[in-house]
Amino acid sequence: MDDLVIITGFSGAGKSTALNVFEDAGYFSVDNLPPRLIEGLVELFSHDGSKVERAAIVSDVRGGEYFEAMGGVLDMLDRGGMRHRVLFLDADEQTLRNRYQETRRRHPLAASVGEGIAAERELLRPLERRADVVIDTSALSTNGLREAIVERLLGPERATQLSVTFASFGFKHGPMRDADLLFDVRFLANPHYDAELRPLTGTDPLVVAFIDSDGRLRQLYDLIEPLLDFLLPQYVAEGKSHLLVAIGCTGGRHRSVAVVEHLARRYAREVDMLVQVSHRDVGKQAADG
Repeated sequence: MDDLVIITGFSGAGKSTALNVFEDAGYFSVDNLPPRLIEGLVELFSHDGSKVERAAIVSDVRGGEYFEAMGGVLDMLDRGGMRHRVLFLDADEQTLRNRYQETRRRHPLAASVGEGIAAERELLRPLERRADVVIDTSALSTNGLREAIVERLLGPERATQLSVTFASFGFKHGPMRDADLLFDVRFLANPHYDAELRPLTGTDPLVVAFIDSDGRLRQLYDLIEPLLDFLLPQYVAEGKSHLLVAIGCTGGRHRSVAVVEHLARRYAREVDMLVQVSHRDVGKQAADG
């Protein structure tokens, strides 16, 4: 594993937001992990065949008495030569009180927010001294915290990285409600009505050839790729970190799958883009593919 970031600090200081920033940057992310389990996770990711190169972990006082082991875990990582960084998130007491009041959540260490913050400060003081990066979030918005993390921990090469998920689905099984962009490809030739192709999926070359038998699949790519070439940099410029591009056909097994696979291969070549693929309904039996 090339990079391990341990996120800790005060409850209400923005640790969940910080973890989301790393997840959007392609880090394997784990929330609320007791310190003793960090060692096991590092060993798992260090094995040959592990595809996890970067991980971000939140470990804080929610772990109760287990959190007191954090200092020893950091010593272990130092002795083992594991490259790691500790991000400590701080905020002034009034800001923390205000955030608890807004969310109406109970402090993990005490029924009284003030008592909880005081107890937390005692536990966290040794860790703050060992942190590689300390960020005071008192005056930071969510976007401000994101920018600070990108600048101080991720670097400019990841500042504009966009995570794009190309997802296939079948309208018959319900819409893709979280889609940022949605394309309906039910106009394409349907392999469902070919008895030999029906059991296959849109990942099969025979299915793809059938869909493009009248040339409309190629025409679709000639239209949709320039549109995405224009739109994706605009989303990056607006600071968007993740985009869900949904492709729908009737059953989500043939046409939408073929289009998603093609687009994923096309945009995986972009160096500033993290591309993922999801086939929501490919395993479902539909009345129409």
